[in-house]
Amino acid sequence: MDNASKRISSPSCATHVAQEPEQDLILIKFDKGDPRDPQNFSYVRKWAITLTCCVFAGITASSASSYSISYESMMHDLNCTQLQATVGLSLYVVGFGIVPLISSSFSEECGRRPLYIVSSVLFMLAEVMNALAPNIQIVIVSRALQGVVGSTGASLVGGSIADIWQPHERGLPMSLFAFSSIFSFGLGSVFGGLIAANPHLGWRWVQWVHVMISGAYVLDVILVMSETRSSIVLAHIAKDARKMTGDPRYRSSAEIDKPSMSSLIKTSCTRPLYLLMTEPIVQSFSIWSGFTWGVVYCLLESITTEFQSVYNFSVSETGFIFLCQRKVFLLHIVGAIIGLMANIYQETLYRKYFPMKGQEARLHMACVAAVVLPVSMFIYAWTATPNIHWIVPLIALTAFMSGVFIIFQVSFLYLADCYGPYTSSAQAGQSLARNFMALVFPLFTPQMFAGMTYKWGLTLWALLSVAMTPIPWVLLFFGSKIRSHSKVSRKILEAEQQQSDGEKTVVSSPTKQRSMEV
Repeated sequence: MDNASKRISSPSCATHVAQEPEQDLILIKFDKGDPRDPQNFSYVRKWAITLTCCVFAGITASSASSYSISYESMMHDLNCTQLQATVGLSLYVVGFGIVPLISSSFSEECGRRPLYIVSSVLFMLAEVMNALAPNIQIVIVSRALQGVVGSTGASLVGGSIADIWQPHERGLPMSLFAFSSIFSFGLGSVFGGLIAANPHLGWRWVQWVHVMISGAYVLDVILVMSETRSSIVLAHIAKDARKMTGDPRYRSSAEIDKPSMSSLIKTSCTRPLYLLMTEPIVQSFSIWSGFTWGVVYCLLESITTEFQSVYNFSVSETGFIFLCQRKVFLLHIVGAIIGLMANIYQETLYRKYFPMKGQEARLHMACVAAVVLPVSMFIYAWTATPNIHWIVPLIALTAFMSGVFIIFQVSFLYLADCYGPYTSSAQAGQSLARNFMALVFPLFTPQMFAGMTYKWGLTLWALLSVAMTPIPWVLLFFGSKIRSHSKVSRKILEAEQQQSDGEKTVVSSPTKQRSMEV
């Protein structure tokens, strides 16, 4: 073995895979402790990648809320209706629901870093298009494009975190991911409202501020983001080995029997749907988190009108922003902070009960959230009256948002623990359900509240939430048994067991192996 070859791959090891004589391959794999293995990155590098991923999730979340709160300014400037402006928000949500079905699996086969770079650049350009739009039609098109490319922030972050952190280390990184999304949704509303309310700035400057932030993020992702998919890193090492040595036998396991492009596209489009349709754990969390996220959008529909009519919250004469929206959107921020603290405590419970419960040790705070959600909704529905101070329903809403945060975070963590290398696909299926509910619920919410009143409409949502309370409890006690009957979960567990035993080579044919430094 020549020196050039050693410089490329050391300290990975190459294993001879005996097949046909003319097809004898040298399989590249990581040695224990190899610093190029994403799981062995330094903590500084891991946190830099994690924060870079979370910032993208935060940017895309704030873009949704800051757009919706600047409707009045946009309607005045472009002479459009509120329905037309709402279409821009709806198409943004549609992009978040559908595109991850393709991009998540595609990233698992082709790598995370290229998708992050391309998506962040296109997202910034779509925001420029939005800021310069001369009419509402261009705004709608730009918002659809933003949803398509920005959905990376929701579909790949969980998978990237799962790539570089061990299961017992994922609690805080996943909490920060959920925190960045919920917190930024509220933060975008507050600052978007402040900008849109200024007659010298308006809705276009809301978009220009986003362009500036996105431009800075593009530089960050190019400089900081590394490839986190270990199979892709090994493929790059094998490619470099072939180039430097001239020996075509160097291969990574992902390159052996590599599927065709058509097969890859088919897998990318079907794997998330397959998991959503066949995996009870993915189904249950998709229904629960989807319903909860839909209710969040319904509450946003009720908050402005109810707080104005019941408590006479003022509206500025310019019509740019509701004062009550400024106050109430702060509950996203407060709720996210409380939820983050609860999830930090959840990590203590996880470490304590993991030896007995395994992956289901993630679900203790989710069980608490399942009770908090309907209780807080009942309180909000029945205390928003002139005889009760407005702080009471606002506290109920804050408790509700804390519960939403916990569910949001636990769903990512639990699915990451259960589905390992297919985390992005499992979360993409859950994301489809969540964003579909967020799209559909607001379409009938005004009619429902008009016919049932806010009190009884919100009571109906609370009763449905009660019906879903058993979901985390059932998984807490029977989740391991449910997973034992899942073909995908069994396959992942077997692979993890082989890896823990040092059997990282996956070759179906009988092999005669010998290791050497490359």
